[in-house]
Amino acid sequence: MSASRADILRIANCSGFYGDRLSAAREMVEGGPIDVLTGDYLAELTLMILDRDRQADPTTGYAKTFPLQLRQIAATCLERGIKIVVNAGGLNPAGCADACRAVYRQLGLDARVAHIEGDDLLPKLADLQAAGEPLNHLDQGIPLETLEVPVLSANAYLGSWGIAKALELGADLVICPRVTDASLVVGPAAWRFGWQRDDWDRLASAVVAGHILECGPQTTGGNYASFRDVEGLHHPGFPIAEIAPDGSFTVTKHQGTGGEVSVGTVTAQLLYEIGAPRYQNPDVTARFDTIRLTQTGPDRLLVNGVQGEPPPPTTKVCLNYRGGFKNSITFLLTGLDIEAKAKLAEETLWASLGGREQFAETHVSLHRTDDSAATVESSFSFLTVSVKDPNPKNVGRRFTSAAVEMALANYPGFNLTAPPGKERPFGVYWPALVASDAVEHRVVFEGQTVDIPHTAGAEPPDASVGAPEPPSVDSEADTELTPLGKICGARSGDKGGNANLGVWTESDAAFEWLHGYLTVDRLSELIPEARGLEIDRYPLPNLRAVNFVLRGFLGDGVAASLATDAQAKGLGEFLRARTVRIPTLLL
Repeated sequence: MSASRADILRIANCSGFYGDRLSAAREMVEGGPIDVLTGDYLAELTLMILDRDRQADPTTGYAKTFPLQLRQIAATCLERGIKIVVNAGGLNPAGCADACRAVYRQLGLDARVAHIEGDDLLPKLADLQAAGEPLNHLDQGIPLETLEVPVLSANAYLGSWGIAKALELGADLVICPRVTDASLVVGPAAWRFGWQRDDWDRLASAVVAGHILECGPQTTGGNYASFRDVEGLHHPGFPIAEIAPDGSFTVTKHQGTGGEVSVGTVTAQLLYEIGAPRYQNPDVTARFDTIRLTQTGPDRLLVNGVQGEPPPPTTKVCLNYRGGFKNSITFLLTGLDIEAKAKLAEETLWASLGGREQFAETHVSLHRTDDSAATVESSFSFLTVSVKDPNPKNVGRRFTSAAVEMALANYPGFNLTAPPGKERPFGVYWPALVASDAVEHRVVFEGQTVDIPHTAGAEPPDASVGAPEPPSVDSEADTELTPLGKICGARSGDKGGNANLGVWTESDAAFEWLHGYLTVDRLSELIPEARGLEIDRYPLPNLRAVNFVLRGFLGDGVAASLATDAQAKGLGEFLRARTVRIPTLLL
């Protein structure tokens, strides 16, 4: 039975990261009817940025752009009864809440602001370890006690029930710290429909809705493999989930906005930064292998059939520590003998610095564009030399000055892309798990503090092992040599030091071929940097997709990486450009 419009909860997103379109909050509030406005501002890298802010000024540590957005929408949201739920609180949700109250006062508005806390485990780390919580690195398996430098921040991923309680108490605005991205949607839905903690399927469906909304316009055509088929990408609309009491929902956007909502755009977002089909949250485990997508009209996609299971008994924790300092410099190369010029520049630089071994870590990459150059501007290749070291002096002016001193004494056409920069501190991400009942989840609202109990979890089936490899297909019979992207879309991203790579097709026949063709061994052949890595493979037939997790592909994670694409954003597009043998019938 379909729900009436009065039963629908319309949840809109206005931010996918700290730095997203500043006008999006106003566009979503003024562009059409919504009931809840959410915004996601946090990532592992963002927490490191906010920690630097907080060290410089203890009153900061939150997303400072959100109070600016609130000023544009505060009056309208109160007038229309639109609730606002954001994780802009970052490392200082109380400070962000105070800044937002100041905005309301300056506008002469009477609003009720709540904030969530309890995610900050930094003061409790020693006690947790003494109580038997080793906080092992999720990928490396080593306990936190082996770390020889201080931890800068430690934040547990909270669930949605604090948000639901804050709304129940009457909050107009809920400021969250490090909650899971999906909790921004699950909390309002659970509050509105009165869901219980064991309504696994409904909660799981809301988790899927939250995952679809969390990255904003990535759901409406942004970063989409088939972008040439999408109109209005110069200014795509942000997504909306129209949620029914049974948890099913329709993904849409405001009329007249750019981009599109389709099976393809939503599939792409569903595959972004996921691992095993069991997608674990503190409140529920959502089964991504049960999601059904149905296009019901232009820019309207029904999502239903999602099944849920109890959450795990543990909660993920994001720890960050200072890893040292890094720097890089890029040489411009053009004309003949590119390889020889790059070799001379690199050897000269290392020799002047006393050898490559002087640094804790180095990375050298040569990006060539000269083969297809038709003009001077398009002829440049780029040699980038990057270094990391605990000693800032080692990678600071000493490093960049050595490159500058080569200017008149090295390869012909010597040039640098930019003036030498100073060394930059970097943090390292340490993912871990902690028992859920060790985390204190609280709502602070108008002078009262309400404790939020955790949901009792259950040990899930082993989700660390990928599905068995399918039978290999004949790659030579009745095939054409063509880019994989001719019949496949792809979306990739970072998960700490791992990279996720989702590949999907638009037809059952194409998926049958993809499922048999794109094995772990084949993927390693197509992506040279993946060779020798542990790779998990997860087929998702309901989405006509296969998801891969490339473990260790990004080293210690985005903040510490010296790679050109430290978040693996382009990995999927690289794979799509690889030439493979595809059955002629599919083309």
